[in-house]
Amino acid sequence: MRSICFHPKTPSFASPSRTATAPPKQSSRRGEGSSSGGGRLSDSVIDKIIQETREMVEKWDPEATTYARVTSLFYENKREAAQFIKCVNGLHRAMHALVAKDSSSPKLEDAQGLMVTAMKRLQKELFQILSMNRAYLDPESVSARSSRVSARSSISDYSNDGLPEDDARVVGDSIVEVEEASTVAMEDLRSIAECMIASGYAKECMSVYHVVRKSIIDEGLFRLGVEKLNHSQIGKMDWEVLELKIKRWLDVVKVSVKTLFTGERVLCDHVFGSSNVIRESCFSAISRDSAMLLFGFPELVARSKRSPPEKVFRLLDLYTAISDHWPEIDSIFAFDSTATVRSQAITALIRLGESVRAMLADFEASIQKDSSKTVVPGGGVHPLTVHSMNYLSLLLDYASILSDIFPDRPPPSKFPLPESYFNSPHPEDGEISATSQRFAWLILVLLCKLDVKAKRYKDISLSYLFLANNLRHVVSKVQESNLLSLLGGAWIERHEGKVKQFTLNYERLAWEPLLSALPEDPSAEITPAVAREHFRRFSASFEEAYRNQSSTVVPNPNLRDEMKVSIARKLGRAYQTFYNTHRMTADATTIRFTPDDIGNYLSDLFFGSVDSSNPSLSSPSPSSHRRRSGSSH
Repeated sequence: MRSICFHPKTPSFASPSRTATAPPKQSSRRGEGSSSGGGRLSDSVIDKIIQETREMVEKWDPEATTYARVTSLFYENKREAAQFIKCVNGLHRAMHALVAKDSSSPKLEDAQGLMVTAMKRLQKELFQILSMNRAYLDPESVSARSSRVSARSSISDYSNDGLPEDDARVVGDSIVEVEEASTVAMEDLRSIAECMIASGYAKECMSVYHVVRKSIIDEGLFRLGVEKLNHSQIGKMDWEVLELKIKRWLDVVKVSVKTLFTGERVLCDHVFGSSNVIRESCFSAISRDSAMLLFGFPELVARSKRSPPEKVFRLLDLYTAISDHWPEIDSIFAFDSTATVRSQAITALIRLGESVRAMLADFEASIQKDSSKTVVPGGGVHPLTVHSMNYLSLLLDYASILSDIFPDRPPPSKFPLPESYFNSPHPEDGEISATSQRFAWLILVLLCKLDVKAKRYKDISLSYLFLANNLRHVVSKVQESNLLSLLGGAWIERHEGKVKQFTLNYERLAWEPLLSALPEDPSAEITPAVAREHFRRFSASFEEAYRNQSSTVVPNPNLRDEMKVSIARKLGRAYQTFYNTHRMTADATTIRFTPDDIGNYLSDLFFGSVDSSNPSLSSPSPSSHRRRSGSSH
């Protein structure tokens, strides 16, 4: 610290190094820096001020006595501390008056020596208050102090949680105690800071404050788990490790923004409230590096090469966290000197948005390029359908964020959505949102791929069953998730109609040919020989159809029941009529199935549990139905 602050030959009292940090004269709360006010002091008043200040300063000179060295003035005697500040401010006015009268006066040099000693004392007090009151000046306590309503609400919350009255009172008293201690410490810091700044010692004041408070911010982030990582380190991490760090960061950013940086900004604004320039400079020096480290992590993650589309959810979590906290970030780091922090947060959002768009493009490409040639047994739901719909359902939890990431970005123009496909799910709302179009497009890409996969079935009826099963799964996932609100009822109605058409096509190809084994009019009069021939043809056709369809599967229980009823209505009624009319003209060896048998066999379908390649099951028997009836199905 410089030993000379005033010099009789200079027009300004502050040294060149302090001139830049000293606040404008009008920023002083009491006008101590006004030379015009000081110039009106008489010699006797000046002498009295210097003498009173000398007694006070020498008493608390940390280099004069052991007592002054180990004792805190502000902790020991608040009233005397206030008197100390008053004497120093008075000394400052007296020095202005001396310069105005005679800049070479010996009294000025004497006063300057007292001022240097006083500033050493105040520096010591500043450090002691900051250090001894860490528990009361931690960001959480300061944040709580800045909102007394929140503190009172917390006390009420404890009471509402069923705490006994005495316990609730203890909790409330504890909150009040911390708040009061915080208030006292902050007021002491402010009075010291105002005195030092007004006296031209802003640089020394800021230096002490910066050293203590920056260590608290840095230590806070370190304890929360924030690490200094680079792009190479992130790129080499296993995804499981990086995902854990992302989850930890999501917790850290809440505490950092709402408590750590908010509390530090509140404290800095209060302590240096007399100077906008100084509070900005101080807060920036304390928080900028830590904030840059905190908000630099999401950008590093976004820039890392993570091709599997499933990783997009963690990136969306990061984007959501920054987006949700942006109002606080923008407010806390509103200074020009902290613009780099705001810029870093925005850059992270931009990079995350780019990565999300790239990963969704990869997801779309993975559907289009899926080259698996395995045919799903029994025309069941393809793994690609299950995976894709689960992915889209989870993705929709981030619909509002995706609307920011895909603003007015329709699907690629080279793959336009057919008008008949979408037809506006919410016509009353006007234009379809870009997010709705995006999801509708991805589902359309999936359905087109399923059309290709359906062609791999040699049995055309299974192709239609495959399409019905997969589209039913898609529709069900839409109905069960927030996709419904995005795509709308018209979309559901249209695609349920397609499911119905696919099932009808399946029934027509797989089961309706059996009707040709019966007379066109099942109740018409025919000869016994013809009746027996129809019974034989129907039995053989039914056995073959059942054998071909015994391994089919319909996972959706509602669709399964609808199809059984539909097939039974078409096939069972015709056979029931024929059976009732002609069973007396045929012998037992000709009539292999009763109408009840037919119903039993049909009810056994679409569970995919019958192995048609097993000779023992190639011919259906009532026992198989009885086993099914006793099963969990």
